[in-house]
Amino acid sequence: MRIRSLKLRELRMQLIAPFETSFGRSDIRRIFLVEAQVDGVSGWGEVTAGGNPFYSPETVDTAWHLIRDFIWPLLKDQPLETAEQVSERLKPIRGHNMAKAGVETAVWDAEARIKQLPLWKLLGGTREEIACGVSIGIQSSCEQLQALVQKELEAGYQRIKIKIKPGWDLEPVRYLRERYPQLRLMVDANSAYSLDDTPLLKELDRFHLMMIEQPLAWDDIYDHATLQKQLHTPICLDESVHSEAHARAAIGMGACRIINIKLGRVGGHAAARRMQAYCAAHGVPVWCGGMLESGIGRAHNIAMSTLPNFTLPGDVSASRRYWKQDIIEPEVEVTTRGTIPVRQEPGLGYQPRLDLIERLTIRQEVLS
Repeated sequence: MRIRSLKLRELRMQLIAPFETSFGRSDIRRIFLVEAQVDGVSGWGEVTAGGNPFYSPETVDTAWHLIRDFIWPLLKDQPLETAEQVSERLKPIRGHNMAKAGVETAVWDAEARIKQLPLWKLLGGTREEIACGVSIGIQSSCEQLQALVQKELEAGYQRIKIKIKPGWDLEPVRYLRERYPQLRLMVDANSAYSLDDTPLLKELDRFHLMMIEQPLAWDDIYDHATLQKQLHTPICLDESVHSEAHARAAIGMGACRIINIKLGRVGGHAAARRMQAYCAAHGVPVWCGGMLESGIGRAHNIAMSTLPNFTLPGDVSASRRYWKQDIIEPEVEVTTRGTIPVRQEPGLGYQPRLDLIERLTIRQEVLS
């Protein structure tokens, strides 16, 4: 295989409702798509970086620069036996996993299409239906939060995650637990706390949560190990695990009992496969987190979630939770059982809606 060209596109997509976390509020998403031409076949990937460096140091603009000026020169017209080799070719570039993943996942899609295989089968997936949960942003009141939770439960979702931050933590968790004693509930702090907040975080133990996601600093493992020793509730690491080496350190230090794997954060499918296998070998379950992706990124998440150790419901939900119109067809739908059946067509199994993509594109560049 040879990558003959890359087409970069930036789209602006309006969220159905604003999404708020401890580090900010989003109502418009900058979507960065990569279309890779590989031996006459188009493969599609998504760079999941945002418009600002608040979740990750990467942004749409840094990723565009990296792909154009560093990633493309390393890949242009170079022979590849498989898409897995892309990550090896990009090893000289330190960091910038989201930029790498946008290109790498596009090549995986192209290889699957060339081989006439569903991407999930090419990756080594083992399940034909994945379990789904939802992530609910910070709300203005507990009553409003409950209304959203009830709506998602009625839609069939198997797990509810709510965002928390100082001042919005114990009260909403207590409110939901009193009304839904059996609810599979977890919280995500997005690094909003420090070890000084240990007494408050320990109070969350009494609400029988599935996990507390990334309570401490985005680049920390050591303090999480200190905190986990004091909590009954499992800590799940997200922002601070960028590689299999980070996963080894976190597991070895007892910093977490669960890991959230995001394709962009870890650098693509090859890295995600290695990480989930390592975690499986050490008894640590993983699940797929979301980054407000368009349907392209969402389809890649579905494929990744079929891998053996993705045993917890992920943040892979229906297109209509976020977009009035998604840029794929068919759109992603969730069954009343809270699952997504995987598609059997070659590649992602979903086709890009080129007409809509073109209408939403605000800039593009072809690298050849």
